[in-house]
Amino acid sequence: MASSSSSVMAAPAQLLSLVSLFIFVFLSFSDSIQKIESEGVGINYGQIANNLPSPTRVAVLLQSININRVKLYDADPNVLQAFSNSNVEFIIGLGNEYLLNMTDQSKATAWIQQHIQPYITETNITCITVGNEVLTGNDTVLMSYLLPAMQSVYSAISNLGLNKQVMVTTAHSLGTLANSFPPSSGSFQSNLAEYLVPLLNFHSMINSPFLINAYPFFAYKDNPGEVSLPYVLFESNPGTTDPNTNLHYDNMLYAQIDAVYSAIKAMGHTDIEVMISETGWPSKGDPDEVGATLENAKAYNGNLLQRIQRREGTPAKPSVPITVFVFALFNEDLKPGPTSERNYGLYYPDGTPVYNIGLQGYLPEMTVSAGRRGFMDVFIVGLLSIVTVLIICA
Repeated sequence: MASSSSSVMAAPAQLLSLVSLFIFVFLSFSDSIQKIESEGVGINYGQIANNLPSPTRVAVLLQSININRVKLYDADPNVLQAFSNSNVEFIIGLGNEYLLNMTDQSKATAWIQQHIQPYITETNITCITVGNEVLTGNDTVLMSYLLPAMQSVYSAISNLGLNKQVMVTTAHSLGTLANSFPPSSGSFQSNLAEYLVPLLNFHSMINSPFLINAYPFFAYKDNPGEVSLPYVLFESNPGTTDPNTNLHYDNMLYAQIDAVYSAIKAMGHTDIEVMISETGWPSKGDPDEVGATLENAKAYNGNLLQRIQRREGTPAKPSVPITVFVFALFNEDLKPGPTSERNYGLYYPDGTPVYNIGLQGYLPEMTVSAGRRGFMDVFIVGLLSIVTVLIICA
């Protein structure tokens, strides 16, 4: 009896100690899980795959590595519910297929009421991207819809009292540039001026950022004989100097960002921030996709994260730390196109890093039943699991 009583008396202390340990491990993730300084870095969370973990598990993974900015390509309610009561900021994507409807004010309002309003009190939705790379497509009708759609969406969120919380913008391909070097001579394609001039005026009026998808990988793949690999990978290299400004560039991405700033300035604006909505490097590619290797992907993304953590600005904007959304969170096995398209992920679907850049996160094995479950639910489920085991063992 004495032994049994002692065991029971010891159980609360044991329980408290292990619960405390669980909390510490869950929130701090000890030395085996590397957090990053998340200000300035975000992640693109694509879901064109049939083997990805549930959004609730993904919520824990991203919290474990301290990523608190996520860009979606839609307004998936399962994702928005899974991240409720977390500190993650969301950019919501409104696909090109919606642009025509979004030019109608009533339809834009209905979309916001259905896809944004039900979640915004619990999930931190901060931006809507209306369309993606519209101006570098071949559909001039779609191009003509872009600004009216953005204006309707902005009017809708304003009328619903959300414009102080939610920005409206769109994402562009670097292909909108006619010239990108030297950076000070950056300019947009002249045939896009009719769309970009009023678009930039709108950005300036509502104080929203200009988003650009920039991939130095493509520049290297298309011309490996002339483009320096260390230059595109943020590795040691002589770099290049802009002859007009005498500014020195030691990597291509910063030169591309400043080229976009110059192109915007050439159209009359110096008050619009440029953000990188996509950049990344594939870990695998087809035989003709030069440079698509695991080693190069590790170097590019690893070195980029280090730059972001140092809160660097570009040579032309040294006081403005770059904001980047890395592409992508997972390898997506159903993406069409060349092999590289399915191999941009930082993680395999099982939560294992594709390569080690210090982002060894935690992807829980437990599943959470359907419903409005968020990040804290996973924490509580894990905590209760430990409590249950301890009670049984006691």
